[in-house]
Amino acid sequence: MGLVEKIFALAGFKPVRRVVVDFEVMDEVLEIARRSHPHEFAALLEGRQEGEVLHVTGLIFLPSETSDEGAVMDVLMLPPFTGAVGSVHSHPGPVNLPSAADLHFFSKNGLFHLIIAHPYTMETVAAYTRNGDPVDFEVVP
Repeated sequence: MGLVEKIFALAGFKPVRRVVVDFEVMDEVLEIARRSHPHEFAALLEGRQEGEVLHVTGLIFLPSETSDEGAVMDVLMLPPFTGAVGSVHSHPGPVNLPSAADLHFFSKNGLFHLIIAHPYTMETVAAYTRNGDPVDFEVVP
């Protein structure tokens, strides 16, 4: 069992061997981050687990408040059965490491989380599990 499988298994989920994000989703996330700068933006990731693959297929936007220091989503407004599998948010600075608040949010909201740091390119995207452990992912057409 590889690291990704162990991390997701420890979190109590079916084994995940691979995480894939649709290109359109990643492209949209990067564009929204650029347009939101210098404020953060936040959204939930929509997707599904297909066997041992977690597939991110869309974004879910909830009422939120953003600033250059943070973003807060009202997850209580999330309709049931939406297919939320995690979250994405931007950091207006060059660091894509999760804060203590990010880690708390990750632990309660899905399997897979993305943080995009300025200047909002693929090279500044980092992915984490619900425990805050770094995890690899692929962008697919």
